[in-house]
Amino acid sequence: MSKELTRSQIHQDLNLEKANHNELDVQRSLLRSIFIIVTCTAAMVVNTANTSSVSVSLPTIERDLNIKEEQLQWLVSAYSLSSGCLLLFFGRLADIYGRKRAFMIGTLCQVAFSLGAGFAQSGSTLVILRAFQGIGAAATIPSALGILAHAFPPSKMRSIAFATFAAGAPVGGAFGMINGGVLTQISSSHWRSPFYLVAVMSALTGISGMISFDADVTSTEAVDWIGASLITVGLVLIVFVLGQGQIAPQGWKTPYIIILLIVGIIMVLLFLLWERYLELVIDHPSGAPSAWTPPPLMRLSLWTRAKGRMAVILVIAFLNSCAFVSWGFWVQLYYQNYLLLAPMQTMLRFIPMFIVGCLCNVLVAMFVGKLPLVVFAVSGTLLTATAAMLFALIDPTATYWAFCFPSTVLVVFGADFMYSAGTIFVAKIALPHERSVAGALFQTMTQASSLGTAAGLTVTTLVFNIVVKNESADAGVTVNSAGTNAPHFAQLKGYRSAQWSCASFSLMAALLAAIFLHGAGIIGDKKVIRHVDSDETIAVRFESKNTQFKNI
Repeated sequence: MSKELTRSQIHQDLNLEKANHNELDVQRSLLRSIFIIVTCTAAMVVNTANTSSVSVSLPTIERDLNIKEEQLQWLVSAYSLSSGCLLLFFGRLADIYGRKRAFMIGTLCQVAFSLGAGFAQSGSTLVILRAFQGIGAAATIPSALGILAHAFPPSKMRSIAFATFAAGAPVGGAFGMINGGVLTQISSSHWRSPFYLVAVMSALTGISGMISFDADVTSTEAVDWIGASLITVGLVLIVFVLGQGQIAPQGWKTPYIIILLIVGIIMVLLFLLWERYLELVIDHPSGAPSAWTPPPLMRLSLWTRAKGRMAVILVIAFLNSCAFVSWGFWVQLYYQNYLLLAPMQTMLRFIPMFIVGCLCNVLVAMFVGKLPLVVFAVSGTLLTATAAMLFALIDPTATYWAFCFPSTVLVVFGADFMYSAGTIFVAKIALPHERSVAGALFQTMTQASSLGTAAGLTVTTLVFNIVVKNESADAGVTVNSAGTNAPHFAQLKGYRSAQWSCASFSLMAALLAAIFLHGAGIIGDKKVIRHVDSDETIAVRFESKNTQFKNI
């Protein structure tokens, strides 16, 4: 590898970024900056609402389309699978062909396939359309992250932008859950209404992006189709197996589960080897990109940035995602299956989580330029661990305010602190030409549809099933495949054990943060940028950008 060449490329990127940022400081109005932030945040709202609104509508969809229960879960999983496993691929496409273009294509997919889902007449058709909806999300989210990182130089405005974007997740979750439940119950088209609403929201988001986003800066680099194919197939197989292993005919011993898991792992390993090979070829003094040796989809050296703290941040985000999503899953089941609460009663108990989630992102925007990263990482993960412990020690006879409410308030600190601060950190250390793919990598670890979710639910489900089975056996009860005949005390022990597993994920994340992030320092910036818009200077800026990138 040529260290001189690599260093030269980095300096060239950073110099170009500095020049562009100096121009952006004076060549965009404050109103346009606000619209950029609002538009990217709206994309995140649509993404999370797409999952929560459908989850609330599942019973109605099941009755209307006569869908089997085992097929019903795919209405949520199909969207999650396609959006989570294609993030890296679309993140790289956005970096090469333009983030605005990728964002617009993603929103167009959301509009088209949301409308199609609203008119679906069968379960199979709806599952397929949900998968195509997920492709739209895979294009918009990494593009939005890249757009924000490029539009705002390191400054207080960047911190506000990323904190606002992160707040789109709890806002979208609450918006989808509330509106999905209300529209399903009161509208004439019932479960179809949330899909129509998502289509309208996506259309408005696309129009806003078309008007407010800066013009694309594209590249002539070739796409690493081999790497994209390997990682996409590998992630799809792994996430599929993690989600289906427990409910397969023979559980984890089912032959196709074992085979698909092995193939998925092999695909990911081949992807890593292939990316390393391409990175060595490109960085070699005599190396040059070609159709067979394009720039890598994801440089493995990205994981070693900031003295290896990039890898630590990704692992912490992964563990925190395992804890947060699993906590929500088991709390929802505890409310509905153990306490026998109605869906609307369950939804009301989650509302404090969405409110506090928004407040957490406000705190990050206010203090990320004053406090070191380790403060957000350690405090957030410890509070999430505390939330899981409260449910692990829960007394079912106690009032909601004793255990459930404080747990619901505390659990979001880890998720929102790490997501907001993590995206700011990733944007800070990623080079301009790889910001979307770096954001996609972070999303893959954290998104409630990808690796963190799949791994967390798999581990906690194993713990729950083992504990319930053993406790029932001690009482002389053989639990059936659905677990419906398990004694009440055995179920409670299972829920508590699953929450202890959630707490262990967060405690591991806190330990990693305390050990490896103590020297990361402050990642926010106190600099305030100026906003002055001029059609003439904007035209000159875009012409200058195109000339500079052509010369790279």
